[in-house]
Amino acid sequence: MPKPNLLRPFFCLCLLVLPLLAACAQSPDDKAKSIARKVVENMGGEEGWSDTRYLAWTFNNQYQVWDKHQNRFRWEKDSLVAIINTQTKEGKVYAAGKELQDAQEKQKLLERAHALWINNSYWLVMPFKLQDPGVNLRYIGEEETIDGKQADVLEMTFENVGLTPQNKYKVWVDKEQGLVTQWAFFRNYEDAEPTFTRRWSDYRDYGSIKLASDRSNPQSDFELFHIAAPAKVPDKVFNSPKPIEKF
Repeated sequence: MPKPNLLRPFFCLCLLVLPLLAACAQSPDDKAKSIARKVVENMGGEEGWSDTRYLAWTFNNQYQVWDKHQNRFRWEKDSLVAIINTQTKEGKVYAAGKELQDAQEKQKLLERAHALWINNSYWLVMPFKLQDPGVNLRYIGEEETIDGKQADVLEMTFENVGLTPQNKYKVWVDKEQGLVTQWAFFRNYEDAEPTFTRRWSDYRDYGSIKLASDRSNPQSDFELFHIAAPAKVPDKVFNSPKPIEKF
């Protein structure tokens, strides 16, 4: 009769315990980064994001077209048009089809257009920015969204990046979909209550990536319109002094 292997139960126990220890050893920062990577993968991945050259959308009655590869950004509202280089902040401003000549006023509007590029694009593509340099992520647990769905919650803060590094966000990632479904904005890191909490929903495919248009909450409706990721955009779009047709 073979002798019992007394080490086998111990070995099996180790196989069960080691994954649990590894999970426990994962820091809140590591878990947050892991969740963020999955979010990007579920939205088309880094490759899909890199391959997406053009984005167009309407935010708060402002229409814009962004050429990510050439750092060109066109912004318009009513008859006011600004076309800038997002790196140098240089560009042109037009009012009612005529180029603005006053240097001081032009510079003021170019600075404003650059700030709007940062803000308005964040409302469109924030999930793709979760892993940017200078972004700090921390996993803070599980919570229900305003729609009653279970989600992992990330806290997002900033280190010497952006125009308002004192801001803070909470980002809810749906446990089933692996997509951002809600966010909350805190004007200052120390604030106990957010300035707003809104949905991040109604995902659709745009070219190689997924984007969401709904930013509503129980208090108010808010939506991004005319979202597009065209494969090609004529150069005249970034030269037209008058409002253009939407993609």
